[in-house]
Amino acid sequence: MLSFESDYIQGAHPDILKKLVDTNMEVLTGYGFDKYCESAKAKIKALCGDNSEIFLLNGGTQTNQIVIDTMLEPYQGVICADTGHINSHEAGAIEFTGHKVLTLKNELGKINPDDLLSYVKTFYADENHDHCVFPGMVYISHPTEYGTLYTLSELEAISAICKEYSLKLYLDGARLGYGLMSKNTDVTIKDICKLCDAFYIGGTKVGALCGEAVVFTHNNAPKHFFTSIKQHGALLAKGRLLGVQFDTLFTDDLYFKISKHAIDMADLMRDAFKSKGYQLYIETVTNQIFVILNDDDYVKLKKVVSVGFWERLPDNRAVVRFASSWATTEDDVKALINVL
Repeated sequence: MLSFESDYIQGAHPDILKKLVDTNMEVLTGYGFDKYCESAKAKIKALCGDNSEIFLLNGGTQTNQIVIDTMLEPYQGVICADTGHINSHEAGAIEFTGHKVLTLKNELGKINPDDLLSYVKTFYADENHDHCVFPGMVYISHPTEYGTLYTLSELEAISAICKEYSLKLYLDGARLGYGLMSKNTDVTIKDICKLCDAFYIGGTKVGALCGEAVVFTHNNAPKHFFTSIKQHGALLAKGRLLGVQFDTLFTDDLYFKISKHAIDMADLMRDAFKSKGYQLYIETVTNQIFVILNDDDYVKLKKVVSVGFWERLPDNRAVVRFASSWATTEDDVKALINVL
């Protein structure tokens, strides 16, 4: 059966598995203080600048929860689009730490800078705002949950608002590689480092077995962040598992090469859907494609292709997601085209 359900349904890139096997019997210090973790951090630091601080964590939800919890004061919440991952698909992990998620209506999965400014101005104009949850951070995803990307001008506008109102800007980069390698983006990793207070480079969805690399961009890591990682249950004793993976991903530009491959495969899929008359729900430019199907076609398709259900539409229609990944092959795409 063909599967385009998500971008983490395969295990890991073969280079990573080989490196894990090759280093398996090495005796290494634990908790992320081994030579591979240090090498991985050095390579990421070279991309992000001398003021960056890098930490390797085990998963996206843990990363979002720990970064947000440690960067906020107890009385603060985090602003995000109503479709944002921390609001819709993380089981209340942020609220579990005592921080409220404050939502804005999304526009193609993104926060509109004007809406953000209006929200903050309205908050501080309320004479009773001391009785309310203070906005302390803005959370964005790049790419978003709908495969869309922020433009550089949008990111600059959001960053300027955050600076004006002393809000932290945090970017969820679970699929960052696919965003950076899109042919339709003007945002670079240097731009993200300049404009955001923190972000993470996703490994789980971009070729790794597991793991995310958190980057604090201005020597601004929360105090004793390592200890907070452990307190939140996200510290691996065998930190080498993350170090070896990220060291491999950032050797010879592997992370960017496999991300570009996924974009190339998605472009082939997108062209095929259009040529066969399928209606796209959103025009995306990354590795996620959202297609509108009537219920009968959806039921038939599910028998031969695994896809991700996204949302229900009126008139017996559904939005389904097709995702390419580092592991998608041209033969996979040709087989999909044959069954469409």
